[in-house]
Amino acid sequence: MTTEKKIGIWMDHSSAHMTEFSTGQQETQTILSKFTHQDKVQSLSKGESLMHHKEQHEQAEYYKLLGNIIKNYEDVILFGPTNAKVELMNVLKEDQHFAKIKIEIRQTDKMTEHQQHVFINEYFTPTA
Repeated sequence: MTTEKKIGIWMDHSSAHMTEFSTGQQETQTILSKFTHQDKVQSLSKGESLMHHKEQHEQAEYYKLLGNIIKNYEDVILFGPTNAKVELMNVLKEDQHFAKIKIEIRQTDKMTEHQQHVFINEYFTPTA
């Protein structure tokens, strides 16, 4: 019997905290979006159109990076407080590479790393 590779990703527009589901020690890897608040302030001073274009480009790169990680899993839960998870899901739906990957979305508040681990364990652990 093969074990499905499962991952939980708590995310917002600035960072993604990825934790692979396992019965052992869980470690969280963090990926940061390159579009920071400082970038927003600098771009906005040059014009709103430029800021919007730069933000879209950086978000697309952020979602592409997350997609490259998600390709290695069979079961994924995206959760967090913003609509970034929905935006990512929309990007993934357009790519046939993700057609056979089970991806679900859950709305949650900000969470500590420990709360994220508990959420992921509860989500992926079958109930009797």
